[in-house]
Amino acid sequence: MNRSIALFSVFILMGPGLKGFANIRLPAVLSNNMVLQQQSTVNLWGWSSPAEKIFITTSWSSTVDSAIASGDAKWNIAIKTPAAGGPYTITFKGNNTIVLNNVLIGEVWVCSGQSNMEWSSLNGLPQMDAELPNSANPNIRFFHIPKTTALAPQDDCAAMWTECNPETLKSFSAVAYYFGKQLQQKLNVPVGLINTSWGGTPAEVWTPEGVVEKNPELKAAAAKIGATNWWPHAPGRAYNAMIAPITSFAVAGAIWYQGESNAGTASTYNALMTTLIDSWRRDWNRDIPFYYVQIAPFAYGNKNIGA
Repeated sequence: MNRSIALFSVFILMGPGLKGFANIRLPAVLSNNMVLQQQSTVNLWGWSSPAEKIFITTSWSSTVDSAIASGDAKWNIAIKTPAAGGPYTITFKGNNTIVLNNVLIGEVWVCSGQSNMEWSSLNGLPQMDAELPNSANPNIRFFHIPKTTALAPQDDCAAMWTECNPETLKSFSAVAYYFGKQLQQKLNVPVGLINTSWGGTPAEVWTPEGVVEKNPELKAAAAKIGATNWWPHAPGRAYNAMIAPITSFAVAGAIWYQGESNAGTASTYNALMTTLIDSWRRDWNRDIPFYYVQIAPFAYGNKNIGA
């Protein structure tokens, strides 16, 4: 009798969770207001119960696609996107239903680097102060990843897609915005900008730790970069938290503005950037275009700066 009462009590406590079904969940980069890369094969992915079948429907297609979660509760599906357009909806149905609204198809770019890329109107840029009042443009979307580090590659981040307007532009990268604005005007397609930047950071923190450690020259150079209270310095720390979560998200390419924090190890910067670019292309599984600005010469007051 006592055993029966105990079992009954367990069932009552478990309640609706007795079936063991978990709600499907999407990463932050798959959300309302996002831009998907046009005329491409893009990944849609997330988490659910193991072996659960997820049905995916897009409003630009009459096809219902499906994916089955693996034993570690992850699922992924590759779908084709049309030419630029929208807004569209994407519906995910499993144990629960998620509907993504206001989705556009266009060009998506990753914008990364140090303060040159990070700076916004909040840093007192007069050009941005003049731009803000007339900046509203629903065909430009922002995904701003906060400054975060991790010891190992992460599968999600704390960010969200927003439309460009005077409020959302205030804290967004000025360089990324003007790049996206020109693209949107020249190509006349929606543009999605992923801002993942951190002032002061050396390029090593944006490069997977493993590839730096395997290269004696890069490893020795990384060891020369001293710790600060303002930004990470160890290889891979920003990459793990601010790049790895989006490498499954299809992009057109990347723009990069960085270099000052590597001035003291200038002799290895070419090899470091080659390694960084190769690593990103490998993890995106695509030979994405990668454009970067070379920092202009500056009198740093250190005669051995290029040593």
